[in-house]
Amino acid sequence: MLARYRAHVLSLASFCLFSSAAFAQITAVEGDVKGPDGQPVKGASILIERQDMKGVYKGAKTDKRGHYIYNGLPIGTYKISVIIDGEVRDSLEKVRTTMGDPVPVNFDLKAKQADAAAVQKTLESGGELTKEQERGLTKEQIEALQKRAKENREAMAHNKALNDAFNGGNEAMLAKNYQAAADSFSKATELDAKQPSVWASLAEAEGQLAKTQTGADQQASLEKGIAAFQKAIELKPDEPGYHNNYALALANAKKFDEAQAELQKAAELDPKNAGRYYYNLGALLMNTGQNGPACQAFEKSIQADAAYADAEYQLGLCLVAKATTTPDGKVVPPPGTVEAFQKYLELAPTGPFAQPAKDMLATLGGTVQTQYQNPDAKKAPPKKK
Repeated sequence: MLARYRAHVLSLASFCLFSSAAFAQITAVEGDVKGPDGQPVKGASILIERQDMKGVYKGAKTDKRGHYIYNGLPIGTYKISVIIDGEVRDSLEKVRTTMGDPVPVNFDLKAKQADAAAVQKTLESGGELTKEQERGLTKEQIEALQKRAKENREAMAHNKALNDAFNGGNEAMLAKNYQAAADSFSKATELDAKQPSVWASLAEAEGQLAKTQTGADQQASLEKGIAAFQKAIELKPDEPGYHNNYALALANAKKFDEAQAELQKAAELDPKNAGRYYYNLGALLMNTGQNGPACQAFEKSIQADAAYADAEYQLGLCLVAKATTTPDGKVVPPPGTVEAFQKYLELAPTGPFAQPAKDMLATLGGTVQTQYQNPDAKKAPPKKK
């Protein structure tokens, strides 16, 4: 009887031991979920996936305080994810549960946003991510971030080189070191061939360089400048300034017909400044001996800008070239000649052509007025060209 009783006690002790061991294998996780605004998130779902063997545990949700708890997990390694509005917003892998108190796993989406910026900054600077920064990121995500960071670093380095070359060209232009300027702008076009302003700057540098050269070197620089302007216009065909400057480059290369077409295009694109473009066209035509068309261009310049004093003076000179002489030696200018010189003096009585205009009026027998009450008399003429 005693033996049977002892056996029963041993059996009972053994049962309790095994039961305790089995109970000890059951663990839990709990935590708090905060949204991007830093406030608790109610109703967020918690997904628990076992990583050391198959197993998925669902059903846990956050309460109004943003708190959740999941009991009854076997000891193991888990990936814990928080799901809001059907989207996984954050995850933590390799969570190892243990006996005793629940393992805390919190999710702070506001901090996560700040962490994401810190991760990007770390990667862009060439640093390594900490374990905390890798939280919730898969290997593929980390690799994608590293790839993007590398691309950003390369883009920043490229942009710096481009800006350095462009700024170096501008500094060389100010110093009138046109060869260095052309070299710098040329390097900039190699770094980025899609920047019209870079091509236009290269064209200007080549044009200025040509003025310091002679012979084959000069011709080569002129051709390079023309090619650069063509590229700038190809990239930005609606920029009137490019057409105007391209026309002047063409004129320097004695390509007058093409230059006229470009100035006409500039005037069409920019009616507000058409006076300046037609003035340039008139000057170009006069320099090539095309006096009739030159007069028409200066008239268009005045029509576009009635206050353009220089255009009045040039129109007067243009008309003087058509003057005739009577048998007794008197000069007979075409209609409008005297008026053009008088208008110049009205607009710019102290301008650079004031004395030549007076001299022409004296020669032609016109009246020289020395004082005018024009409200625009002190207005500076547009800069040339």
